[in-house]
Amino acid sequence: MGVTDRSLQAAPGDAHTHTHTRHPAPDTAPTPSLADLRHHLTTHLDPAARTWLDHALDEAAAHPGIHGPISVWELRLAEAGRRCGAAHADAARVLILDAARAGIDALTRVYFQGTADERRAVLHALPHLVSGPDALPLIEDALRTNDTRLLSAAVGPYTARHLTAHAWRHAVLKCLFTGVPVDHVADLPGRAAGDGELARMLGDYAAERTAAGRTVPEDLHRVLDLTESAPVTPAPVTDHPHGKES
Repeated sequence: MGVTDRSLQAAPGDAHTHTHTRHPAPDTAPTPSLADLRHHLTTHLDPAARTWLDHALDEAAAHPGIHGPISVWELRLAEAGRRCGAAHADAARVLILDAARAGIDALTRVYFQGTADERRAVLHALPHLVSGPDALPLIEDALRTNDTRLLSAAVGPYTARHLTAHAWRHAVLKCLFTGVPVDHVADLPGRAAGDGELARMLGDYAAERTAAGRTVPEDLHRVLDLTESAPVTPAPVTDHPHGKES
């Protein structure tokens, strides 16, 4: 994933189908770091938006955490789309959450009380701000929706690291059901490799669609190919909350 807000916000396209052939593995480029996002916004925002963002980040750093019914930085999250533009709002919100040192309580409040845009920003921020599995209830809630932009954010690096195998398989199937490209599923090659149960579930889904006279999503074949790869022992991961992990 490149250092662009498109990588944070990319909406799923239509799934295409045709005769099954071998496919290259989905793109698994690293998630942009917080420093990368800040540099990108500094480069692309107009002067007024940059000034607003600098002020919002300073405010959040000066008054972190939750304060009363709503914290000043939560107000800035709501303003980010208008101030920075839709193309840059997700990245701006992630940076504000980091500057506010938002912990699990703050992230949970923003997620459940915020707009869909703010929920998506929380999901993007999780790998940077939460080192353990405490935020999985937010992921699980997002995976129950049919909002494809929320689903795309929910299958990112935090989910790849912490979601159980059973729930992760169903998340992959949910992407296929809703047309979210599997390119959005972080660490898909690593987690799908050698997963016979995922292969069985994909085969059942393909058979159901075929029996109903419906086409099989192209992405299903891509994931099925990955399950035939030998499993890879993952390298040890050290979690670095608050922006040091990318």
